[in-house]
Amino acid sequence: MGFKNLLLFFVAFINFQSPFFLPINNTNRKKVSEIQLTEIGKFGLIRKARKTVPSHIHTGIDIKRPNKNYFDEPIFPIAKGKVISKRTDGPYAQLIIEHEINNQTFWTVYEHIAGIKANLNEIVSPGKPLARFMNTNELNKYGWQFDHFHLEILKIKPIQITPDKLHPDRCYNSFSLICYKASDLEKYFYDPLEFLTEHLD
Repeated sequence: MGFKNLLLFFVAFINFQSPFFLPINNTNRKKVSEIQLTEIGKFGLIRKARKTVPSHIHTGIDIKRPNKNYFDEPIFPIAKGKVISKRTDGPYAQLIIEHEINNQTFWTVYEHIAGIKANLNEIVSPGKPLARFMNTNELNKYGWQFDHFHLEILKIKPIQITPDKLHPDRCYNSFSLICYKASDLEKYFYDPLEFLTEHLD
């Protein structure tokens, strides 16, 4: 094998070994175009005020269920990392994972999830599900507006909070509801589609 062919093989091998994957169980977990978003699920959209939530900028993406599995459709971490916070209260159930890859530290948030399988301080990897999309019974209970999951990728470590009796494993909170300006979004968050495209494609 000539030097040029050897170099091409090495580059292909490195790309194949990328530690990043899509968080859903689709036909190709390395292809960002496989992700489908809800109608209001794009990064950076202005979200209208609700009863207890002020108007804010959408800090992640809302990923549609990749198929018609309404029983146990899995959700995976995008890369290896450590669970630093776990929240299990119904439609706002959430995991936050800290990642250190290629000298880069970042944090991922998975929200509106169900059937959480990961524990606080557990090391997780993209080959094993963290949780799943809500099933039919849960959607009937909480509302079909949760027929997706919310993914964020943070540049800055989330806000540390004190766990309580109701949330003994909830140690951090995202900046989700305090992003009111484009500069806030730029300071705290990566656009998940751009981030994944950079690391996968």
